[in-house]
Amino acid sequence: MASPSDHPIVVAAAVVVRDDDVLVTRRLEGTHLAGFWEFPGGKCEAGESHVECLAREMREELGVGVRVGERLLSTRHDYGVKVVELHFFACSFDEEPQPLLGQEIRWMPRRDLGTLEFPAADAELIGLLSRA
Repeated sequence: MASPSDHPIVVAAAVVVRDDDVLVTRRLEGTHLAGFWEFPGGKCEAGESHVECLAREMREELGVGVRVGERLLSTRHDYGVKVVELHFFACSFDEEPQPLLGQEIRWMPRRDLGTLEFPAADAELIGLLSRA
């Protein structure tokens, strides 16, 4: 019998920094971990690279084109019912993001990221960004 760790959900996420603020979005009701804050991004589709995934997700979620830079961190987290493999990339936008799905978006000072509730899988990145 296959376990969740046999087929992790691969996610690409954008870490967008402007001045000393980081863009975060709030997970929508009806989704896994609804109400938690996260870095924008989403599940990679079959055959889709991380960069292609980020380009698609930023258009769908925020209505912006994205420039994808270096990978900041890759991590894996077991939520019991599912395993998520997260790839965080430094990204930038040419325009102001818009919440196309009705999600809350916020530019959050790095030092204050720890005051928001993020999924457990984001803990290492939050630590890195808060100390930067």
